Amino acid sequence: MGKLESAATPEEAIATRRDTWPALLMVSPAVILLAVFVLAPFIYAGWLSLHRLNLNSPLPARWFGLEQYRRILLDPQFRGDFYRGLINNFTFAVIVVPLQTGLALALAMLLNRPLRGMTVFRTFFFMPVVFPMALVAVIWKLIYSRDEIGLLNAVLHNVTFGAVGPIDWLGSTRTAMLSIIIMSIWQGVGFQMIIILAGLQGIPTTLYEAARIDKANRWNQFRHVTVPGLRNTLIFVSLVTTIFAFRLFDQVYILTNGGPQNATTTVMYQAVTSAFSTGNVGRGAAVTIVFVLIVVVITVIQRLVLREDREIA
Repeated sequence: MGKLESAATPEEAIATRRDTWPALLMVSPAVILLAVFVLAPFIYAGWLSLHRLNLNSPLPARWFGLEQYRRILLDPQFRGDFYRGLINNFTFAVIVVPLQTGLALALAMLLNRPLRGMTVFRTFFFMPVVFPMALVAVIWKLIYSRDEIGLLNAVLHNVTFGAVGPIDWLGSTRTAMLSIIIMSIWQGVGFQMIIILAGLQGIPTTLYEAARIDKANRWNQFRHVTVPGLRNTLIFVSLVTTIFAFRLFDQVYILTNGGPQNATTTVMYQAVTSAFSTGNVGRGAAVTIVFVLIVVVITVIQRLVLREDREIA
């Protein structure tokens, strides 16, 4: 009898279906765009990775199976470059993600003050994000130039009164990746800053007033009010920054071309150059597929470790 009473009536089932259709219609454009611009290219790249196709050859694609994957992962002739690029990607991400997030947090707190002209300063710090990465990389290539037009070398020469000679920032294995890291942090920190600034403005001021009543100093307010209030925002920023860090390509292509001695080569750089410089489309697609799967696994692990407040039991 209880089962019959709890069962939905036909009128209720029809009303439920009517309520579901508007929601499905609202979600459908996003699903279609996701399928067209993400899922379909991924499937096509997977198909290309299983074939042997050369851009410079008129021959059609030939079945190659998993040979491309075996080469980039196991073959001593090819795997060295792939793993070197993967290590460089991890090095870049491990350094950039915490530094850029911490700097963005500091800037957001500095600019979250009701002072006159603060909008101008916020715009000033956000401006590098608006500029295309190609333009930013060209400008920084002039800054890092080792000859007399290099701004950084000129500043060091004048500050040290000639004690420090010209440094080949992009041509040395010791400084090439560091130079790219500094430029990337400078260009991308404004994006994270704006997101964290929005999170700061969402923290109720009553919490800070209660902390001041309890005679908490600024450090304790930061630890017990700001950081917990920004937890979800910082998790989002760290996830996005990690994805951007593994997507490193433009800076490497313009500044160093993967050199010197593969010190700055990345997996994305190898995928693009394999497909369009050497013409090996299958290998480039295989590198892309493997790299996407690695990034997805890293993102899922981050998502499981850094759980948002509403997900905590």
